[in-house]
Amino acid sequence: MAKICAGRVVVITGAGNGIGRAHALAFAGAGARVVVNDLGGARDGAGSSTAAAETVAAEIRAAGGEAVANFDDISTWDGARRLIGQAVERFGRLDTVVNNAGILRDRTLVGMTEQDWDAVVGVHLKGTAAVLHHAATHWRQRSKAGEEVAGRVINTTSTSGLYGNPGQSNYAAAKAGIAALTISAAQELGRYGVTVNAVAPAALTRMTEDLGVMPDLAAQHDLAPESVPPVVVWLGSPLSGHVTGRVVTVFGSRLSVAEGWVDGPAAVGAERWEPETAGEALDKLVERAAPNADAFGRRSE
Repeated sequence: MAKICAGRVVVITGAGNGIGRAHALAFAGAGARVVVNDLGGARDGAGSSTAAAETVAAEIRAAGGEAVANFDDISTWDGARRLIGQAVERFGRLDTVVNNAGILRDRTLVGMTEQDWDAVVGVHLKGTAAVLHHAATHWRQRSKAGEEVAGRVINTTSTSGLYGNPGQSNYAAAKAGIAALTISAAQELGRYGVTVNAVAPAALTRMTEDLGVMPDLAAQHDLAPESVPPVVVWLGSPLSGHVTGRVVTVFGSRLSVAEGWVDGPAAVGAERWEPETAGEALDKLVERAAPNADAFGRRSE
């Protein structure tokens, strides 16, 4: 049977550890040529090293695949440009991007510093946008030259961004932004033959291993990083061209498609609202509205 990503060129950010590493190995196993990007920093973004990306790229090559390491900081426009440029220069094209890079600096709002906010939003949201910008530019050029493009983007959001999580306002805001960016980018880039989707994964990695709930959940579910790549590899393949603008949650062997904000109960005033009448109407609408979901996307009755 032919490998579903045979010959495709795939860029994966944050691919030196955890889910990113699992993505890189899975895409290589599916026949892709892989650019393994990782700055090599700590979980909070401090420091840098070439070891993580080099190790994964070497592992792919040792197994007979094609891979090259990249160490650029994708939270900068120039770093993202160099990453995409390396893929095109080395392999002649780009087919799939997996935006996976991320850091954690969990703080309550009252304990958060400006640097904590900027660092997390910079890597997650700006980094996703920067890589997407330069990849989209490449695909638009190919499309305008008359080439048939089958570009694929898989961004990484989180249930924290979809449903909220206390102590992670910086991370949640960035991940919610990525979900919104995914939908808008899908609407923009379809004309060039590019699909844009996102996954919200749950896995036990160095990013989550000290979160109290994760070890307990891992005892009940397959939360190994390797549980996430199958859906991402499919979304990154030519087979998924009919799916775009979707957010898929991956919780072990459970997949679900998240349903975003919808216009709920409404009221129309006969004339402009006054504060008192607006409040009365809003109280009634809140009573009718579905409750917000919890951190796992569940709504209480």
